Order: sequence, then C-alpha cells, then structure tokens
Amino acid sequence: MSTAIPAPDHLFAPLQQRSITLPNRIACSPMCEYSSIDGFASEWHLVHLGSRAVGGAGVILTEAAAVSPEGRITAQDLGIWDDKHIVELRRITDFLREQGSVPGIQLAHAGRKASTLVPWEGHRAASLAEGGWENVVGPSAERYSDVYPLPQALDRAGMDKIVADFASATKRSVAAGFLIAEVHAAHGYLGHEFLSPLSNKRTDEYGGSLANRARFPLEIIRAVRANFPEELPVWVRLSVTDWVEGGLTVEDAIEFAKLVKSEGIDLIDVSSGGNDPRQQIPVGPGYQVAFAERVRREVGIATGAVGMITDPAQADQIIRTGQADLVLLARELLRDPYWPIHAADALQRPAIWPKQYERAALGKVERRQPLAGVGEAGKGKGAA
Repeated sequence: MSTAIPAPDHLFAPLQQRSITLPNRIACSPMCEYSSIDGFASEWHLVHLGSRAVGGAGVILTEAAAVSPEGRITAQDLGIWDDKHIVELRRITDFLREQGSVPGIQLAHAGRKASTLVPWEGHRAASLAEGGWENVVGPSAERYSDVYPLPQALDRAGMDKIVADFASATKRSVAAGFLIAEVHAAHGYLGHEFLSPLSNKRTDEYGGSLANRARFPLEIIRAVRANFPEELPVWVRLSVTDWVEGGLTVEDAIEFAKLVKSEGIDLIDVSSGGNDPRQQIPVGPGYQVAFAERVRREVGIATGAVGMITDPAQADQIIRTGQADLVLLARELLRDPYWPIHAADALQRPAIWPKQYERAALGKVERRQPLAGVGEAGKGKGAA
C-alpha cells in the first residue's frame, strides 16, 4: 500500500527537516577526499566543502568521518573519534552556515573494507609499513576480495565498543556545529555488511533472517539518534541492493527502511552496491532514482536520490514528480562547484548568489543569508 508524501514544488523549494529548513533540494553528497592526517580536517576540506556552499548547495555533507581509528577506510580518512578533531570541523561548519548551507556529517565505520590504500595507490590492503592496521573487523571472517584484509568476526564486546564509538562521535558532531548526522549503512561498509547475506554469515541472533541481520545496524542508528538533538534530523545512507544474486534485495531494504523510520530517522539517502566485487551495475543517468522513489512511496519517508544526476531539468523533474525529496550530487559538483547557481539560471529561478559574486550574475538574484537560529556548540541545541 502506498504511503507516499506529496511531491515538492520544484528543485529550489525549501525542505523542512525537524527544526531546520534546507534552502533548496540540492545536497553535496559525501565524497572521500583522503586528505587527512590522524583524522584531522585540513585546509583541503575547508576549501572543498566551502566551495560547494559558495556554489549554493543547500546541504553540505562531509565525507565518511570514521568513528574510530580502526574504522577508517584508509589512514588518510577524516575522523571524529577524538575531541581534538572538533576545532577544525567547527571552522568548516561555521563557514558553511555563513554561506546559508546546512552542514551535515556522515558517521562511518569501514568494517571489512578498512585498512586499505588510497584509491590512486591501488585497491588493496595497506601493509603496516604503508600505514595499515591489524584489527580489521566485520560481521564474519569474510574478505571483501582476495586483496582486502581478512576481518575478525565481531564479538559482543567489539559490537558494544562500536556502538559506543558512534554515540561519542555523535556528541562531538554536535559540538562541531553539524546540523545533520548521517549514518553510513551503504557501499559495503560495516552497517551494510551486517545487512547483506553476502557478507553476514553469522549463526547467532545477528545473522540469518533479515530481522537478525538488521539488529546491529539498528543499534548503531539508535545510538546516533539518541545522542543527536531531538530538534535536528538524522539521515541514513542505504545501499538498497547488492546487484548480486543472493545478496541484499530492494524488498529487504524497504523492510529495513520501515524499521529505520520507526527509530525516528528523517531521510533515507538511497544508493546501491559496494559490497561485492562481482556486482553488475547498469550505470546510466539517474540509474538509482527509481529506488529512491520506491522507498519514498512504500515507506512514507523522505528520500534523497543520487547517481549520475547531472542536468538541472533532470534534477527538477525528480523533485517535481515526487521521486525524491532532494538530489545528492557528487561528481557533478566536483566538475562544477557552482552547479546550483547555474541550475537556478537554467530553470529560470532566482539564483542565490553570495554578495561577493553578484557582479557576475546573469539573471535575477536573491542574496543568500547566513543560516541563523542555531544554538552554541556543545550545548546540544538545534535551530530555534
């Protein structure tokens, strides 16, 4: 039975998420930059994320921020496992808010895909000499591929530590000024690994049926929701299919999304794949949008669509037809950080330019305003 919510008006209509109003339906998708040392945000992160805010994206999500050192994909990943990480992250969120964008953080644990080299150095495990580490974990002792680390199957103590790590990282995210927290349960990382029967071979209460496989990801989600201010939204990024026979199916993902909704999650960021190198993904323009539409319709929860969304008219149609509540752009925003401004011009909408750039505007201009009404860091307050 359909539980669909009404379709939005257009790509530049605001979106209310609890007490936060997103200025438009365009989000900068999490994109790993592999430019950190010991988890610290760098000048690169400030410029990379800040440029997309200057360009007009309504939401700016960080790359996967590891909740523990052993939860990183690579030694160069962004982290939020130490209070010392807060200062540099706060510098970034302050700038994003000054541009009128909503700052969000993606909280992540890489699971069995941890301790690898950065992509431009090769897709394989990193040795200790290359900065890798030994305590790689997953739901089962099953490698992602022959060149990836062999993980240790998590025991209850290890699972409890990871839940506690997510809780602590969430509290740090509040102190760092983030207004959205997104739990990463996609692309073959830990949450996805538990959900998928391809990677979860457990025979205890955390394996077997979908209800059992969902148990640990839900524990993580509850920890994040419980430690993020009630007035601020929490999202979940979900791979809805493994694209491999015998793997996670869209039907499984929809049932999981219903459980996620009951936990107070505000939006499902709908993606796919990443958990098995045998996957055969029919990549093309908007190839994952139908998944976002189906989750939105059958679960009755807001969704984000991602995957080869490049054209303003394409993005606008996704929103107008109720296929998703927002679009997340990744590679297209790497190619053009000012895509939202250009999209507004293309769609004959007022382009919201920073005052410093108004002299370059071609059409009608609306001057953007800093995101206001947000409580001080560390007090657990959201927008008024």
